[in-house]
Amino acid sequence: MIKPGKTKNEDTRVSALRNLAILDTPTEKQYDNITELAAYICDCPIALISLIDEDRQWIKSKVGLDICESPRDESFCGHAIMADEEIMEVPDARRDERFKDNPFTLAKGKPVVFYAGYKLRDAKENVLGTLCLIDHKPRKLDDKQRKALKTLGNQVRRLFELRLKNNELLKSKTELSENNELLKSFAGTVSHDLKMPLSNIIMTIDVLKRKYGDKLDKDALAYFDRLKQSSFGMSDYISNILTYYETENISYRDVEEEPFELKAFLESILDMLNIESDCEINLPEGNNELICNRYGLEQIFLNLLGNSLKYNNKKKTIIDITFDEVPGFYKFTVTDNGMGIPTDQQETIFKLFSTATPTDRYGKKGNGIGLSTVKKLVQKLEGTIEVSSEVDNFTTFTFSIKKQAPKPKKIP
Repeated sequence: MIKPGKTKNEDTRVSALRNLAILDTPTEKQYDNITELAAYICDCPIALISLIDEDRQWIKSKVGLDICESPRDESFCGHAIMADEEIMEVPDARRDERFKDNPFTLAKGKPVVFYAGYKLRDAKENVLGTLCLIDHKPRKLDDKQRKALKTLGNQVRRLFELRLKNNELLKSKTELSENNELLKSFAGTVSHDLKMPLSNIIMTIDVLKRKYGDKLDKDALAYFDRLKQSSFGMSDYISNILTYYETENISYRDVEEEPFELKAFLESILDMLNIESDCEINLPEGNNELICNRYGLEQIFLNLLGNSLKYNNKKKTIIDITFDEVPGFYKFTVTDNGMGIPTDQQETIFKLFSTATPTDRYGKKGNGIGLSTVKKLVQKLEGTIEVSSEVDNFTTFTFSIKKQAPKPKKIP
């Protein structure tokens, strides 16, 4: 067995890996989706996303393997990150001087015989690890499989970039909260960088389904659909995260306050929600005229009404909206007949990433951003919000926002 050496830029490479803050983190579905797809497309029993630090190989995502890490000196991936080619392929490790007496090659039952590893780089071209395939028998990848491995490996790279940007976002949170313009510029950049790789994943799935659809069984096609839905879900997650941070830009000083009619405003919200289920929504009587931050109020209602529609287990959804004017404030309630919120969770639902219900009526898991965004918006609009609920019966959100004085009329 020949032990893998160190890269020429080893200190820089390991520093970049540490900066990614991914080592020893829990499994994440977006990475598991890629290893599962790699194993399926290349017809291999094992697929890994492995990262190489100073002295070990640590596995972020795996299919068909139980271990989480192994010594770097015994790793195939340690050689792969040193290789000249982007994909290091070992057709038969038993005949390769580097691996013929490797513990994994000599393992009884399920030895590592075939290996193919694609280098995973960061934005500065540091090789952090590999997306690799393993089989227990000799073989070679065909051209289509090699291309698919590269495509999926590049998606892992995009996820690394996404992670790094999220890390930077969290570290910069305090500074960004003091500088709205900087936040706005940064959010736009992040939006582009995060959604483009997701679009690539979705397009790749569509291409693979068109190309290999007639060769795949029903379960395989269902897996493609789940992977695509997961990508769409992550896109929504990114949009919600950006909306949450963009609430820093909600300011009365930035808005020219114009009166608007409450009834027409709420009807426009319902149009945006594009409601398809059996639903009865009762709007406030009358048609009051409001002067407040319309954009902020719109985001609040979109989130609250959206939750009322999604987290409802009744055949017919019923939502009641009320309105009242109190000194200096507009007061609203949104009540639905949905799943309800357990008493012990009603104090935490406004915290970022906190969810009260495992899944909505469509079986999708919430991301715990919407209600946190609502509370942040209400506070920006100088109001308060509270919730009352009974499981499987009702939920009522009561919130207020500050009235604004009419815009001074211009003197002719």
